[in-house]
Amino acid sequence: MRTILLTLLTTVFSLTLNSQKWTNYTTASTSTSLCNNNVYAIATDAQSNIWIGTNDGLSKYDGSTWVTYTAPDYLGSNEVTSIAKDTDGNMWFGTYGGVSKYDGADWIIYTTTDGLVSDAVTTISIDAQNNKWIGTFEGVSKFDGTTWTNYTTSDGLCYNIVKSSAIDLDGNKWFGTWGGGVSKFDGTTWTTYTTTGGLVDNNIFSIAVDAQNNKWFGSGNNGLSKFNDTTWTTYNSGNSPILGGVTAITFDAQGNKWFGTNGCGALKFDGTSWTVCSSYQG
Repeated sequence: MRTILLTLLTTVFSLTLNSQKWTNYTTASTSTSLCNNNVYAIATDAQSNIWIGTNDGLSKYDGSTWVTYTAPDYLGSNEVTSIAKDTDGNMWFGTYGGVSKYDGADWIIYTTTDGLVSDAVTTISIDAQNNKWIGTFEGVSKFDGTTWTNYTTSDGLCYNIVKSSAIDLDGNKWFGTWGGGVSKFDGTTWTTYTTTGGLVDNNIFSIAVDAQNNKWFGSGNNGLSKFNDTTWTTYNSGNSPILGGVTAITFDAQGNKWFGTNGCGALKFDGTSWTVCSSYQG
């Protein structure tokens, strides 16, 4: 069930677009450096520190110094799968041992004992009301800072193994699952989308929403889907450089779409043309 995330945000962080040069950060970079080379998640905080979740701990980089955080003092598990920043500036870290919150001074670890539906956390999204939506291997948890509310297939979620999540411009919550397709939750009603309706694959590893409220879904093996709430568009080996899975998605200030893939590097799509950034380019 474990997938090594070829995260697109690593590309955005490392690539200087003007010079087209790469700066690589690994465990061998300095005496105090990235804690592990298998990167699952990256995010920045309000102070522009870069937080990097790996399969052996969490690293913070301020541009010159690396600091590593590990279990059990800071994390429920050293496998950090997801990172999110809430509207108060708190950082949230999903692990295979629960969720950690860091407010800049103190750490709190939340597990099933507190109300989380499962300690195997895979994804975190935060809505405009500062609710934390946490996807796990056994369903979805919503945490408002006080109360936990859990959702599973018995409530309308299409499948309990959740791999990805995002919140669209209308406040709808989207959850990609491992084998069941995608579920949308509007706060009242759950709607399921699968390959029968146009989704590229029922295994969805990444979700992002662009400025036009298009939903982009990266599959585990079969390419990418775009959904504008009416029409599905598929991108795969037939009409793009995508040869397999899409593990991460983000958008830059110019509206370009960036995709981290499982095997063919990082891809940029400007709506017409594709650019491939791969390890073979140096």
